[in-house]
Amino acid sequence: MRHRKDHRKLSRTHSHRRALLRNLVTSLIEHERIETTLAKAKEARRVGERMITFAKRGDLSARRHVARYVHGESNVKKLFDTVAPWYETRNGGYTRILKLGRRLGDAGEMALLELVKSSELKEKLRREEEALAKEKAKGGKAAPSRGKGAAKGGAPAEGEAVEGSAEGGEKKGRPEREKKAKPERPGRGLFPGKGGSGGGKAPTRSRQRGKSGE
Repeated sequence: MRHRKDHRKLSRTHSHRRALLRNLVTSLIEHERIETTLAKAKEARRVGERMITFAKRGDLSARRHVARYVHGESNVKKLFDTVAPWYETRNGGYTRILKLGRRLGDAGEMALLELVKSSELKEKLRREEEALAKEKAKGGKAAPSRGKGAAKGGAPAEGEAVEGSAEGGEKKGRPEREKKAKPERPGRGLFPGKGGSGGGKAPTRSRQRGKSGE
């Protein structure tokens, strides 16, 4: 008999399993589609749909209940303001699981867990994305017009640059001063017969003593 077998343990302790499901549900709300193993997807679907049901209620108690489980205030806000209105006329079945086959290595069965979107909702979201893209394109076209105005106002600067270049040309036209050759210091040659300066090695002490002895 299947007594006291309400859920899959997923080979984890209670705290580890709860943390795993919290992360999966948070990622599902944030990205609207996640890829995981089939067993994890089935467990995350139960909790995810429960969170959406709380969000459809929309009261303060439901918001606090969801905020205790879902990570991030931005994800809670998205769940209540964006995701919940998608399913106002839908009672359950907010998610879908698509099998992807087995992965290499341990041959674990993979699945795709995603939020269900109707064709009308997809069309509405597509129009919103197109409108945002057009607004961005208009903003990008307005930027070069500023550059044109700056170019018109910058004409005197070009004249100044021309005058500066003319002054530079005059400076270039001036005769350069002749560089005087620096005299070489004596005593830099290695041998007395070379080096041009006539300087050789300084006599050592032994040689000086020999000369003095003579």
